[in-house]
Amino acid sequence: MVPYRQGRAAATDAFKLSSNENPFEPLPAVLEALRESTINRYPDASAAVLRDRLARRHFVTPEQIQVGAGSVSVLAQLITAAAAPGNEVVYAWRSFEAYPLLVAIAGATSVAIPNTSDHRHDLAAMAAAVNDRTRLVIVCSPNNPTSSIVTHDEFVEFMTSVPQDVLVVLDEAYAEFVIDESAVRGDRVLANYPNLVLLRTFSKAFGLAGLRIGYAVGPEYVMDAARSVAIPLSVTEQAQRAALVSLDHEAELLERVARLNEVRDRVDAGLRAQGWAHPQPHGNFVWLPTAENTTAAAEVFVHHGIVARALGEGLRVSIGERESVEQLLMAAAEVVALQRTGLAVAALD
Repeated sequence: MVPYRQGRAAATDAFKLSSNENPFEPLPAVLEALRESTINRYPDASAAVLRDRLARRHFVTPEQIQVGAGSVSVLAQLITAAAAPGNEVVYAWRSFEAYPLLVAIAGATSVAIPNTSDHRHDLAAMAAAVNDRTRLVIVCSPNNPTSSIVTHDEFVEFMTSVPQDVLVVLDEAYAEFVIDESAVRGDRVLANYPNLVLLRTFSKAFGLAGLRIGYAVGPEYVMDAARSVAIPLSVTEQAQRAALVSLDHEAELLERVARLNEVRDRVDAGLRAQGWAHPQPHGNFVWLPTAENTTAAAEVFVHHGIVARALGEGLRVSIGERESVEQLLMAAAEVVALQRTGLAVAALD
């Protein structure tokens, strides 16, 4: 097992674009809610108030909501409850780094299906990999780290191919950043499938990464299974309060998301002008397929004051402050020049 490694920290004069964090400061209302919190009492273990609020948001019952210390925590519960030694969990690769780790902790076997040549899920191959040992399939849209989406039509076709006794988890950690109307929206399809669970988080669009809070929406019996293996009292009162206040101020937070998407579009256009053949970004990050040059490319970015995430065959660069764009594009341009003058051109047209 390889431990999960957090995105590299940045020097004080650099931009940390390695962890897909929201660069905006917390809302004043969130800070006020934190000041009103107590730490000498245990939190509500069931997160009842938040679950009720989320249930109304997603048009389900509170029993169909499970809250955890980040959406990855709830995913760990689902995998632990569903899979054991001798079972298999199917997911695309490359995708979120935690997937293989969580499967290994459960003692199950990962079945990692390579992405297509354009860095998207190969849903047909994923469906074909399902067998009588498969307990769970993870679909990530937008996919971390490639920032590509699964379309609504693709997902519906995929779900018709998966047996209803196999749990499908649609990981939508970055859903708020998606503006493509063709993308799958979990809320629109949830009621159609008794084996579907949605994963959401407050870490990204809502800017609460440091408080660790996320949730799942799905059938009550599946949520009960997740609750049965959850670590009790792991979601703090501060996190619950901040999530509730953030929902009260969702419009303001989504305005921030729109501003980040504008920065994303500037970065995307600049990269394409340089000749990068990267996938269309739909999350708050872009994927640069630097292949065997990834380590060297990451150092070029650091030299320009940009800390990106080096992930095997590519760099994932978060969308951050507007002020980071010029340095980001300068770094990317230098990588292009280096690859054209001596290194491989795997990331270029």
